[in-house]
Amino acid sequence: MHSFQRRGKELFCEDKSLTSIAEEYGTPLYVYSHSTVTRHYQVFEEAFASIPHIICYAVKANPTGAILKLLAKMDSGADIVSGGELYRALRAGIEPSRIVYSGVGKTEKEMEDALQSDILMFNIESFTELAALDEVAGRMGKRARISLRINPDIDPGTHPYVATGLRTSKFGIPFEYALEGYDRAAKLPNIDIIGVDCHIGSQLTELSPFVDAVKKLIELITVLRQKDNDIQYLDIGGGLGIPYNTENPPSPAEFADAVKRHLAEANVTLILEPGRSIVGNAGILLTRVLYTKKGKDRRFVIVDAGMNDLLRPSLYDAYHEIAHVVDEERDIEVSDIVGPICESGDFLAKDRRLPRFDKGDLIAVMSAGAYGASMSSTYNSRPLAAEVLVNGQTARLIRKRGSCEDLIRGERVT
Repeated sequence: MHSFQRRGKELFCEDKSLTSIAEEYGTPLYVYSHSTVTRHYQVFEEAFASIPHIICYAVKANPTGAILKLLAKMDSGADIVSGGELYRALRAGIEPSRIVYSGVGKTEKEMEDALQSDILMFNIESFTELAALDEVAGRMGKRARISLRINPDIDPGTHPYVATGLRTSKFGIPFEYALEGYDRAAKLPNIDIIGVDCHIGSQLTELSPFVDAVKKLIELITVLRQKDNDIQYLDIGGGLGIPYNTENPPSPAEFADAVKRHLAEANVTLILEPGRSIVGNAGILLTRVLYTKKGKDRRFVIVDAGMNDLLRPSLYDAYHEIAHVVDEERDIEVSDIVGPICESGDFLAKDRRLPRFDKGDLIAVMSAGAYGASMSSTYNSRPLAAEVLVNGQTARLIRKRGSCEDLIRGERVT
């Protein structure tokens, strides 16, 4: 059951009306459903229950502490890409033995902190990073467990900005250099090879790219084992899409069925890194209409949330459903939903046929649980929006609204 539903004319999150939430906490405001986050994680666990696996939630999708703590209580691991995400994951109670560290630009300090925390493994993205990690581990008297992130040059059929497994991508090591990379790693004194990693992109709506990647990686694992490499883990990343508009992505169960049949003889623990598919449809952005004005061929609806609160429409021309919180009989108009930021690219929706909006109306921008708050900024010196987690009839503030004092914290005036 979807956690954002209408009761009569009004939109609710679980058993709490969005109108009452906005009255208590103001706008702009991120609102998350506890039951949806829980259900989406459990669906992944159930789908892969028949094989050894670890679900490592992609912290970048939504790193808010209460969300991470909720996932930690369900024994989720974490896929991290920075020292800050490591700090957040550990603070939330995620076990270091269930943390994998991805990303092309790990600093030596970040490597030190991860080694000190004894995370499961580093997903290595270049030969120079591999050499740096070996040096850091040796200096610390530790051994670094690693996989190489292999770029299989598979087109995921998604937006170019979130396609990460193509030959032109900055991520990973080209497939044709994989054996050379593992040979180099095997000769390093402070490195333990334990896995193979791949992540081909985000918001995928077809299973064939996943299957093609898995098949290539299993072939690689076979060769690596023949060369006496002890490959224990296969990390296939995340990227399973969600419905924003008319997409019909496969379910986690369908994803599992497609992948598992190729893993029968692989004898590995599978690592999955879902992010968007757990939190994307578990959250919305609430915003209020400030003003409206008539353009030549459309109406501009000016709201109190902007591209600093939800960057995806401006960055990717991404679609988010726009809904009245209180649904009444209204004329249909062609509208642009725009924010207060001084940029022409500041919009949440463009050229949409929508029921008329008037000053004071509450708007729900749907499917904003992933890459909403995590990509938000204080551009134009606008304080960060608050975040609320709803569990049944209870709405709990999990990040307070930013203040002007927050904007200048750390600054020095000479």
